[in-house]
Amino acid sequence: MAREPRERDRDDRDSEFVDRLVHINRVAKVVKGGRRFGFAALVVVGDQKGRVGFGHGKAREVPEAIRKATEAAKRGLIRVALREGRTLHHDVQGRHGAGKVILRSAPQGTGIIAGGPMRAVFETLGMQDVVAKSLGSSNPYNLVRATFDALKNEDSPRSVAARRGLKVSTLQGRRRDASDSDVVGSEA
Repeated sequence: MAREPRERDRDDRDSEFVDRLVHINRVAKVVKGGRRFGFAALVVVGDQKGRVGFGHGKAREVPEAIRKATEAAKRGLIRVALREGRTLHHDVQGRHGAGKVILRSAPQGTGIIAGGPMRAVFETLGMQDVVAKSLGSSNPYNLVRATFDALKNEDSPRSVAARRGLKVSTLQGRRRDASDSDVVGSEA
Protein backbone atom coordinates (compact mmCIF):
# COMPACT_ATOMS: atom_id res chain seq x y z
CA MET A 1 0.00 0.00 0.00
CA ALA A 2 1.97 3.03 -1.27
CA ARG A 3 1.42 6.48 0.13
CA GLU A 4 0.33 9.37 -2.05
CA PRO A 5 3.17 11.57 -3.38
CA ARG A 6 1.69 14.63 -1.68
CA GLU A 7 1.80 12.93 1.73
CA ARG A 8 5.40 11.79 1.17
CA ASP A 9 6.47 15.34 0.23
CA ARG A 10 4.90 16.67 3.42
CA ASP A 11 6.82 14.09 5.50
CA ASP A 12 10.10 15.03 3.77
CA ARG A 13 9.45 18.71 4.41
CA ASP A 14 8.60 18.06 8.08
CA SER A 15 11.75 15.99 8.63
CA GLU A 16 14.02 18.91 7.70
CA PHE A 17 12.72 20.98 10.64
CA VAL A 18 13.84 20.83 14.26
CA ASP A 19 11.29 21.86 16.86
CA ARG A 20 11.85 22.90 20.47
CA LEU A 21 9.13 23.13 23.11
CA VAL A 22 9.72 26.41 24.95
CA HIS A 23 6.83 26.58 27.40
CA ILE A 24 3.64 24.79 28.43
CA ASN A 25 0.99 26.64 30.39
CA ARG A 26 -1.79 24.78 32.21
CA VAL A 27 -5.01 26.69 32.66
CA ALA A 28 -8.09 25.63 34.62
CA LYS A 29 -11.70 26.48 33.91
CA VAL A 30 -13.95 25.99 36.91
CA VAL A 31 -17.26 24.37 35.98
CA LYS A 32 -20.13 22.82 37.91
CA GLY A 33 -18.48 19.40 38.26
CA GLY A 34 -15.02 20.68 39.16
CA ARG A 35 -12.12 21.96 37.08
CA ARG A 36 -11.48 21.49 33.37
CA PHE A 37 -7.84 21.72 32.43
CA GLY A 38 -6.50 23.05 29.17
CA PHE A 39 -2.95 23.47 27.92
CA ALA A 40 -1.18 26.16 25.90
CA ALA A 41 2.14 25.35 24.22
CA LEU A 42 4.82 27.65 22.79
CA VAL A 43 7.02 25.94 20.17
CA VAL A 44 9.96 27.19 18.08
CA VAL A 45 10.67 25.49 14.74
CA GLY A 46 13.69 25.92 12.45
CA ASP A 47 15.73 24.20 9.76
CA GLN A 48 19.13 25.10 11.34
CA LYS A 49 20.07 26.83 8.08
CA GLY A 50 18.67 30.32 8.66
CA ARG A 51 14.89 29.78 8.79
CA VAL A 52 12.96 29.91 12.04
CA GLY A 53 9.38 30.39 13.26
CA PHE A 54 7.35 30.20 16.45
CA GLY A 55 3.81 29.09 17.15
CA HIS A 56 1.27 28.97 19.93
CA GLY A 57 -1.33 26.23 20.29
CA LYS A 58 -4.09 25.52 22.79
CA ALA A 59 -5.93 22.26 23.43
CA ARG A 60 -7.33 20.01 26.17
CA GLU A 61 -4.38 17.61 25.86
CA VAL A 62 -0.65 18.45 25.85
CA PRO A 63 0.32 16.53 22.65
CA GLU A 64 -2.50 18.17 20.69
CA ALA A 65 -1.45 21.65 21.91
CA ILE A 66 2.16 20.94 20.86
CA ARG A 67 1.02 19.70 17.43
CA LYS A 68 -1.07 22.84 16.86
CA ALA A 69 1.79 25.09 17.96
CA THR A 70 4.23 23.27 15.65
CA GLU A 71 1.87 23.68 12.67
CA ALA A 72 1.47 27.39 13.45
CA ALA A 73 5.26 27.79 13.69
CA LYS A 74 5.81 26.17 10.27
CA ARG A 75 3.30 28.59 8.73
CA GLY A 76 5.15 31.63 10.07
CA LEU A 77 8.78 30.98 9.15
CA ILE A 78 11.17 33.89 8.61
CA ARG A 79 14.60 33.85 6.97
CA VAL A 80 17.55 35.35 8.86
CA ALA A 81 20.82 36.23 7.12
CA LEU A 82 23.76 34.80 9.07
CA ARG A 83 27.39 35.88 8.72
CA GLU A 84 29.50 32.85 7.75
CA GLY A 85 26.45 30.73 8.64
CA ARG A 86 27.17 31.05 12.36
CA THR A 87 26.46 34.54 13.80
CA LEU A 88 24.72 37.88 13.22
CA HIS A 89 26.03 40.54 10.85
CA HIS A 90 25.63 43.28 13.48
CA ASP A 91 24.20 43.96 16.93
CA VAL A 92 20.41 44.36 17.11
CA GLN A 93 17.72 45.15 19.66
CA GLY A 94 14.14 43.99 19.76
CA ARG A 95 11.17 44.44 22.00
CA HIS A 96 7.66 43.16 22.49
CA GLY A 97 5.53 44.41 25.33
CA ALA A 98 7.74 44.73 28.41
CA GLY A 99 10.29 42.24 27.03
CA LYS A 100 13.44 43.72 25.54
CA VAL A 101 16.38 41.79 24.09
CA ILE A 102 19.85 42.77 22.91
CA LEU A 103 21.61 40.43 20.45
CA ARG A 104 25.31 40.80 19.69
CA SER A 105 27.42 39.09 17.05
CA ALA A 106 30.26 37.06 18.53
CA PRO A 107 33.63 35.66 17.39
CA GLN A 108 33.92 32.02 16.42
CA GLY A 109 33.96 29.59 19.34
CA THR A 110 31.87 31.78 21.66
CA GLY A 111 28.81 29.54 21.54
CA ILE A 112 25.24 30.53 22.35
CA ILE A 113 25.21 32.71 25.43
CA ALA A 114 21.49 33.26 25.99
CA GLY A 115 18.71 32.34 28.38
CA GLY A 116 15.96 29.74 27.93
CA PRO A 117 13.49 30.95 25.28
CA MET A 118 16.13 32.86 23.29
CA ARG A 119 18.46 29.84 23.31
CA ALA A 120 15.72 27.71 21.72
CA VAL A 121 15.31 30.27 18.91
CA PHE A 122 19.07 30.40 18.20
CA GLU A 123 19.52 26.61 18.26
CA THR A 124 16.67 25.98 15.84
CA LEU A 125 17.91 28.85 13.64
CA GLY A 126 21.34 27.22 13.35
CA MET A 127 23.25 30.10 14.93
CA GLN A 128 26.44 28.96 16.65
CA ASP A 129 27.94 32.14 18.13
CA VAL A 130 25.83 34.87 19.73
CA VAL A 131 25.66 36.83 22.98
CA ALA A 132 22.15 37.81 24.08
CA LYS A 133 20.70 39.66 27.03
CA SER A 134 17.06 39.95 28.01
CA LEU A 135 15.81 42.96 29.92
CA GLY A 136 12.40 43.63 31.45
CA SER A 137 9.84 40.85 31.21
CA SER A 138 10.92 37.23 31.58
CA ASN A 139 7.64 35.97 30.08
CA PRO A 140 8.65 33.36 27.46
CA TYR A 141 6.01 34.55 24.96
CA ASN A 142 7.29 38.15 25.11
CA LEU A 143 10.94 37.05 24.96
CA VAL A 144 10.39 34.90 21.86
CA ARG A 145 8.47 37.68 20.13
CA ALA A 146 11.12 40.26 21.10
CA THR A 147 13.85 37.95 19.75
CA PHE A 148 11.96 37.62 16.45
CA ASP A 149 11.56 41.41 16.32
CA ALA A 150 15.34 41.78 16.69
CA LEU A 151 16.04 39.12 14.04
CA LYS A 152 13.70 40.89 11.60
CA ASN A 153 15.65 44.14 12.15
CA GLU A 154 18.93 42.49 11.16
CA ASP A 155 20.31 43.47 7.73
CA SER A 156 22.83 41.58 5.64
CA PRO A 157 25.45 43.44 3.60
CA ARG A 158 23.75 42.09 0.47
CA SER A 159 20.39 43.71 1.36
CA VAL A 160 22.06 47.02 2.34
CA ALA A 161 24.00 47.06 -0.95
CA ALA A 162 20.83 46.34 -2.93
CA ARG A 163 18.97 49.12 -1.12
CA ARG A 164 21.75 51.64 -1.80
CA GLY A 165 22.42 50.47 -5.34
CA LEU A 166 26.04 49.49 -4.59
CA LYS A 167 28.09 46.34 -4.82
CA VAL A 168 28.70 44.26 -1.70
CA SER A 169 32.47 44.47 -2.25
CA THR A 170 32.25 48.28 -2.19
CA LEU A 171 30.51 48.17 1.20
CA GLN A 172 33.00 45.66 2.59
CA GLY A 173 35.86 47.82 1.29
CA ARG A 174 34.49 50.87 3.06
CA ARG A 175 34.23 48.88 6.28
CA ARG A 176 37.88 47.82 6.04
CA ASP A 177 38.98 51.39 5.20
CA ALA A 178 37.15 52.73 8.27
CA SER A 179 38.74 50.12 10.57
CA ASP A 180 42.22 50.85 9.14
CA SER A 181 41.83 54.60 9.76
CA ASP A 182 40.74 53.89 13.35
CA VAL A 183 43.96 51.97 13.98
CA VAL A 184 46.12 54.69 12.38
CA GLY A 185 44.25 57.45 14.25
CA SER A 186 44.76 55.79 17.65
CA GLU A 187 48.53 55.49 17.13
CA ALA A 188 49.01 59.20 16.36
